[in-house]
Amino acid sequence: MTVEHERQRQHRQPLLPVVRALLAASLAVVIVIPAVSAEEIQLKTGQRLVGDILKETTEELYLDVGVDVIRIPLGRIATRVAASEDDDAIENADGAVRNQGVYATAQLPERSIRELSETYGEGVVLVQTPSGLGSGFILNTRGYCVTNYHVVEQETRIAVTIFHKTPQGDFTRRRIENVKILALNPFFDLALLRIPEQADLKFQTVFLAEAGEQFEGEEVFAIGNPLGLERSVSQGIVSTRNRSFEGIVYIQTTAQINPGNSGGPLFNRRGEVVGVTNMKISGGEGLGFAIPVGYLKHFLRNRDAFAFDQNNPNTGYRYLEPPARRNAENPPAP
Repeated sequence: MTVEHERQRQHRQPLLPVVRALLAASLAVVIVIPAVSAEEIQLKTGQRLVGDILKETTEELYLDVGVDVIRIPLGRIATRVAASEDDDAIENADGAVRNQGVYATAQLPERSIRELSETYGEGVVLVQTPSGLGSGFILNTRGYCVTNYHVVEQETRIAVTIFHKTPQGDFTRRRIENVKILALNPFFDLALLRIPEQADLKFQTVFLAEAGEQFEGEEVFAIGNPLGLERSVSQGIVSTRNRSFEGIVYIQTTAQINPGNSGGPLFNRRGEVVGVTNMKISGGEGLGFAIPVGYLKHFLRNRDAFAFDQNNPNTGYRYLEPPARRNAENPPAP
């Protein structure tokens, strides 16, 4: 072997490991695991299912609900939404947050009412019907909105006005038509609406209080639209946490509540919703009332039971009163 050949051999040797590595990489088998997507599926029969989509064809899909895989024909599905969308509602929270599906609960730090009003005021909306107006608040980025039953009672044409905050700090008004009624409970005076999604607008959401326990003297504040005066903030304290009216317990507060506040949120000093304002005593000052958040959570968790029937605007089950006990000494005449 000549000196020149020896130099060429030594020059090629350092490249051999590199060539071998490239050949091995080209022959390697790449395994791709298909990604699954979580969705919330509402069937035409009213049932609601949440799980991961494992497979979908032109006729059916397979849903992993955690303990089993369910095959669902596409023709039986009423609506489908991404279950992960609710996570957007908790991105900017600076406290312990729990995503509960339709709503999120939180244990946030105390802040000034001014700061909280600026942060969560955009989540409070004006609810309008042909017969009047009220307030409401948005629960998640899909547009689920809570208000009072009496605000939308016997109405099907509903619109909301959202007060969107611009980068300059100003609020702009946006009226959205064709708001749908999802569930109604006339006994708790609660209604669940759905605002149509807006391509250029992300809904601001509010959090529900985790515990929901309020104490006399605790500071609270309400945001709403009393007498149509938009985005009004009123401050007060909890006068009584368990005032009873017709078998339902209410939060009594000195925060001013007037017609138009109905359906709006009652916040604590951490910006968590502790109640839904719904009435006041006429002729008195500082005698407002709110539905405790515990009733609201029960309504939302069981919303399928209170689902709105579009063919019956007065939907809701009213059971007949039980027959009066007969007097054994005076039996009915034959």
